[in-house]
Amino acid sequence: MLAGTIEYLAPATQQPGSGDSPKNTPGGGARLPLGDAQLYLHPHTLSRLGTLELRAKMIVEGVMSGAHRSPYHGYSVEFAQHRPYVAGDDIRHLDWKVYGRTDKLQLKQYQQETNLDLVILVDSSGSMRYGSRSFEDASGAGRKASPDGRSNWSKYDHATAVAAAMSYICLQQGDRVGLVNFADEVRSWMKPSSAQGVWRQIVGLLSSSPVDRPTDLVRVIEQVLAKLTNRCLLVLISDLFEDPQKIRGALSRVKFRGHDMIMVEVLDRAEREFDLDGEAPFQGLEGEAMVRVDPRAIREAYLESLNAHLAQIEKTARGFGFDYMVVSTHDWLGPPLSAFLAARDAKIGRMKRG
Repeated sequence: MLAGTIEYLAPATQQPGSGDSPKNTPGGGARLPLGDAQLYLHPHTLSRLGTLELRAKMIVEGVMSGAHRSPYHGYSVEFAQHRPYVAGDDIRHLDWKVYGRTDKLQLKQYQQETNLDLVILVDSSGSMRYGSRSFEDASGAGRKASPDGRSNWSKYDHATAVAAAMSYICLQQGDRVGLVNFADEVRSWMKPSSAQGVWRQIVGLLSSSPVDRPTDLVRVIEQVLAKLTNRCLLVLISDLFEDPQKIRGALSRVKFRGHDMIMVEVLDRAEREFDLDGEAPFQGLEGEAMVRVDPRAIREAYLESLNAHLAQIEKTARGFGFDYMVVSTHDWLGPPLSAFLAARDAKIGRMKRG
């Protein structure tokens, strides 16, 4: 199966140390760790993100004033419909033109604008530890090593950068952001908030190392959906090295519950190109045995399987009406993310006008 092929073919000489951390559920009173977002986002990336907007395609539920339409009717922003006047209604909202034409008292109702709840799901399974780019080259702060001493910039580091960027945009809009760190189950959960310091708390929660466990997206999605009480925009950040049918099953649950989703697939350049010379040992990152492989002998078949896998995941995502993008750990995050969100925003604008 392709998922196993991609996930486990990582040169043994490039494996960082593994580590597990106890599951925690922030929000229960414990002080949340604070992270340095500059380790993951270059200042130029932040300046580019400052002008972007993150919106949901579906009508969202909310209670605060924000930039997203609510299914509930009130007396603000944009006209929605009329309803008959009943005793006790505020007469300031009577439509006197309708009364003049029909001799009936009708109240104007408006669409409320509400806050968006963004929930970011970051994959911390074993395969996310892989990375062939140096931490110093990729880090926004130019540090030679990660906080846990690694010299490589892993897929998990890049996923943390994507999560930090998405949450930054959302918080700049005045919306709320929550975080889920997962592997074969939810490892940590931070409920959506727009409180001061949330951005650094998100990076802090992602500072724990990936674990030697596989991904179980169906189980994780079920656990997450059980915690959500309103419709949200979910951002799934993962290498998506899992059976496509299981991914389809997870996405169908998200769609059924009325949530919107953005899927961000994070891959290392070595995984995308597989341009490796000479026979080398490949070590499984999730408990599998070491094997010796000549990459040149299997490169063509590997790339064919990988591209088929990516095409199937994209087709599945778009079939549910979700957006999908692939990011490389060797690319600066600002340009591709800016282009993706601008295109998404334009598409949502056309949907609302049409």
